[in-house]
Amino acid sequence: MALFLSIFPIVLLIYLMVKRNALPSYVALPWIAVVVLIIQFIYFGTDITLVSANIAAAVVDVLTPITVIFGAILFNRFSEVSGATDTLRKWLGNINPNPVAQLMIIGWAFAFMIEGASGFGTPAAIAAPILVGLGFNPIKVAMLALVMNSVPVSFGAVGTPTWFGMGPLQLPEEQILEIGSMTALIHAFAAFVIPVMALRFVVTGKEIRQNIVYIYLSVFACVVPYLLLAQVNYEFPSLVGGAIGLLISVFLANKGVGLAKVENTLDDNAVTTKEVAKALFPTGLLIAILIVTRIQQLPFKAMMNDATSWFSVQLGSLGLFDVSQGLIFSLKNIFGSSVSAGYKLLYVPALIPFVITVLIAIPVFAVSAPKVKDVFTSSAKQTKNPFLALVGALIMVKLMLVGGDNSMVKIIGNSFAAATGEYWTLFASYLGAVGAFFSGSNTVSNLTFGSVQLSTAQATGLSASLVLALQSAGGAMGNMVCINNIVAVNSVLNIQNQEGAIIKKTVVPMFIYGIIAAAVALLVIPVFYSV
Repeated sequence: MALFLSIFPIVLLIYLMVKRNALPSYVALPWIAVVVLIIQFIYFGTDITLVSANIAAAVVDVLTPITVIFGAILFNRFSEVSGATDTLRKWLGNINPNPVAQLMIIGWAFAFMIEGASGFGTPAAIAAPILVGLGFNPIKVAMLALVMNSVPVSFGAVGTPTWFGMGPLQLPEEQILEIGSMTALIHAFAAFVIPVMALRFVVTGKEIRQNIVYIYLSVFACVVPYLLLAQVNYEFPSLVGGAIGLLISVFLANKGVGLAKVENTLDDNAVTTKEVAKALFPTGLLIAILIVTRIQQLPFKAMMNDATSWFSVQLGSLGLFDVSQGLIFSLKNIFGSSVSAGYKLLYVPALIPFVITVLIAIPVFAVSAPKVKDVFTSSAKQTKNPFLALVGALIMVKLMLVGGDNSMVKIIGNSFAAATGEYWTLFASYLGAVGAFFSGSNTVSNLTFGSVQLSTAQATGLSASLVLALQSAGGAMGNMVCINNIVAVNSVLNIQNQEGAIIKKTVVPMFIYGIIAAAVALLVIPVFYSV
């Protein structure tokens, strides 16, 4: 009965989000949190104080991802309103008439960089319309965008799926870095296959063979710096890898390296270098601020993470509210329990760099006050549904973790371990993909199933870092079949009632991705890591 009641909320969640009239994640996840709450009270007899403390902690913790989402949306809305995105569309579309070059520059490298900066579905929403504007078929572009946007996802939105998605597990910093390093290695091997499979949706096999040198040069231009950076950092791999890859891909396409010659169909009214430089200014500033505030050798990272108490206020029975010198807002000993939660105002990538970048760029682009107000208000409105989904996910996860060795998560993990034993490595990535499929987010998938994966690894004796890396990679590959992402891309491209047809196509590369992930976990990772 304990196993049935532990796994029931997850099965119900999957059902609610894939049935014919599926519920969106912002409706389903809060309801499932209520189901878990009822089970905790009625079956497990959990103390009401402990349950209440965990719910309060989840509400505080949700500030981290929701402010990152707000910042990412704000940045992209501003780029649209200021005309920067339009300039980039014209520039990227006029580099080389070869369709493969255009697909790799915009659908791969540019989307890779945008994923690193923003995440949360923005790459496909930005890259796909550019490609359709260049004359590509909308449905084919939608499939390409979904499949291409997988390799960088585990480090999307400045690494949010990795550092925040694994946050509830209370892992040491070194282990989160190791998980990121292994995840990047899995993705790097998948990058040999996945971009080519994505291209096949749009162009012929013959065109791919004719341009295969350029394709792999573009792939490696993103993936090599991405993989190298992931060994020392889990925030920048996609952002910096995508930026480097975009510059190299553009340079190679300009020179025609590895590309078959095609008839010139480019627009003569190309944008000037000055216009391109101005359009790239917000992205460049964003990257610069992130790097400066994240490098260990500079003083800013330590200052922004300074937990030395500045002042504290006792909020009655709710707990101790503490503000540190690094402006970390914490609620400690919630309802007299050992549960605490906090928000790093300066270090969470929201105010710095997204909001600051937009504020600096406003006078550069001379955006009017009414437009600025509209950008901020529309961005805030857009965060409502993700907020509800994330609150539901965090409450669900925190309540499923209550009880230590007798928690719902431990019960599920021990059951998976008993069923699969040491072979869990073969299936771990697909559980991550299921999480992304119904939640629409690698971050939410890691929040939802990270604890289950960790428990399973501990029960089987497998490397926890390896299993969690497979979870993170799985959450990224699940983006290909995620209902939310498909609906978002279709809405942007005005495609009607094709969600089922698209999933039938994109599920194939997702399944292959999982095979690659398992093979890398079994054959490659043991060579480089002690697992």
